[in-house]
Amino acid sequence: MSLSGYADLPLHSGHVPQWLANLMKSLARGILKVLIIEFGYEGLLKRLSNPLWFQAFNNAIGMDWDSSGSTTVTTAIIKEVLNELNLGVRIAGGKGKAALETPDEVLRYCEELGMSTSVANELIKYSKLSAKVDTVLLQDGFTLYHHVIAFNERGMWVVIQQGMNTDLKLARRYHIAWYSSSVIHEEPHSGISSDYRGVVLNLLDRESRGCKNVILDLVRDEPKKVFNMITYVNRVLKGIKGLDEYSLSSRNILNFSGISKSDIRNIPYYRPVKLTQELLLKLKSIYEVSPSTIEELLLVPNVGSEVFRALSLISELIYREPPSLNDPVTHPYDPFKYSFVVGGKDGIPFPIKRELMISVIKELEDVIKDSELGSKEKLIVFRNLSMYTPKELTS
Repeated sequence: MSLSGYADLPLHSGHVPQWLANLMKSLARGILKVLIIEFGYEGLLKRLSNPLWFQAFNNAIGMDWDSSGSTTVTTAIIKEVLNELNLGVRIAGGKGKAALETPDEVLRYCEELGMSTSVANELIKYSKLSAKVDTVLLQDGFTLYHHVIAFNERGMWVVIQQGMNTDLKLARRYHIAWYSSSVIHEEPHSGISSDYRGVVLNLLDRESRGCKNVILDLVRDEPKKVFNMITYVNRVLKGIKGLDEYSLSSRNILNFSGISKSDIRNIPYYRPVKLTQELLLKLKSIYEVSPSTIEELLLVPNVGSEVFRALSLISELIYREPPSLNDPVTHPYDPFKYSFVVGGKDGIPFPIKRELMISVIKELEDVIKDSELGSKEKLIVFRNLSMYTPKELTS
């Protein structure tokens, strides 16, 4: 079973004032404690894997309703709260340099939770794979700069990461979660929210299965032979006809891609690959490993987007097994309504109502205190309120 998705958010500047950060943290602590009391650690991870719930939570604690900063600030708050509560769930990683510390933090938190080193190494592996999935297998023009992994004592995990596209001035958030054995390289995003849809190299699509099989065959072939194929592909992309008269105007590409001849040169995927010594060395390093699965190929050091793009072009133009060019967006989503809980940091839809925020925090603290003392009356009231929660936020 897996739940995941992503959302596009405008890039915002500015910071959260300290007084508001303290209130956000207190409100988040109350919401998370009640959620864990009601649904356990698995219930929390399930909701973190849902991009719609995450955005609603972000809005409810007073963060900007549409800001790219919602991901970095909200995950940082949740991470801090979970560490302070010392419960059986943790978040490792963060923005920029903090993301690079993810493996060390996973090891430390697993030790705190009494988890084995083998489980910790498995979490680290899937953390790295998730980053590769949203940069290498899905090449959508967004560069990752934020990565966290949330996990519980049973080894269930959720990855939340964010990429930036400076040209579009948008940030895109990705959610991937695994609660049991799954195939991470095929359609891992089950819930995808975005107001932007483009033409992308999508090796996650099930339509790309044939292409990925060709890629695995190619990387086990002689590197020089593959390099020569890339040279041929570059000639095709530049419109230089070979002995077989194959060019970009051929019906093969048009039939596979489902696009018009006039649009074909506007697709970023269809551009020549830089033939460098570094590329040849990468092909040699892959050949020495001889990966048998896409996961093994993704974990080969220094093998990134350009290598997969080159191999995908060979697959399409020579072996006639094209990758999908579909941006895996499923539906648009407007999370604005959840900003009406206490207001927003930047005054949208209205300035933060501090007294209301404090009142909500106190109410949540009373519910938690009564529950810990054995009284369930206020908790039952909260359960009744949950009947009015939109289904997409709990499923």
